[in-house]
Amino acid sequence: MNNPVVATIISLQVGQPRTVESRESSDPFEEVWTTGFFKQSTSESLWLSTVNLAGDGQADLANHGGPEKAVNVYPVEHYPYWLETLPLPDLRPGAFGENFTTAGLLESDVCIGDVFEIGESLVQVSQPRQPCWKLARRWGIKDLALRVQETGRTGWYFRVLREGHVQAGNKLLLVERHHPNWTVFSANEVMHRRTQDRQAAQDLADCADLSSRWRDKLDRRARTGTIESTSSRLDGPSGG
Repeated sequence: MNNPVVATIISLQVGQPRTVESRESSDPFEEVWTTGFFKQSTSESLWLSTVNLAGDGQADLANHGGPEKAVNVYPVEHYPYWLETLPLPDLRPGAFGENFTTAGLLESDVCIGDVFEIGESLVQVSQPRQPCWKLARRWGIKDLALRVQETGRTGWYFRVLREGHVQAGNKLLLVERHHPNWTVFSANEVMHRRTQDRQAAQDLADCADLSSRWRDKLDRRARTGTIESTSSRLDGPSGG
């Protein structure tokens, strides 16, 4: 495909897990927690491996990072909305824990399985991001993860097909599109809104380039009608 440039990395962020001390409160939302959410922007060229960016790390390896979630991407176009609706005037790239803050693509533009060339690397869209309680706790807004999910402003993940160096300013060049009907937006709709539509769940589960975890969840829903609880992901281990 000889497609034009469709997006740019305007900011690149990495960071290592750190423990956030508790505050004097009986609210479980204020308990000690460990997170890789705090990331710093860098202009350096970084090695992108099949599991993450050099210098980046995740605290919860069962649910974050790894081959299916090597890079967390968030569109800069969403920031004006959140600046208008949240009491957080200092939001800036990286505020949603993303590695790549991009300009030029939204969830309605990107499809599951899309392959992009970025710098020396080749990456593929694996799944929408499912926001968790750590996003809410980071900013002290208890329903923030739910709000991100409900608005569809989730961002997405890349898996890495070819390792290489990347940096802020790199272009995202679309080189393959396998599933034009399955945008990140439509995948979010099936997972979070059309929860009773078992046929849609099966259709999305059959998308070969979707992450294995999403495929398993959707296949189980299609077969049994079981809808997985989201409370632990959205509310946290203490229900906070």
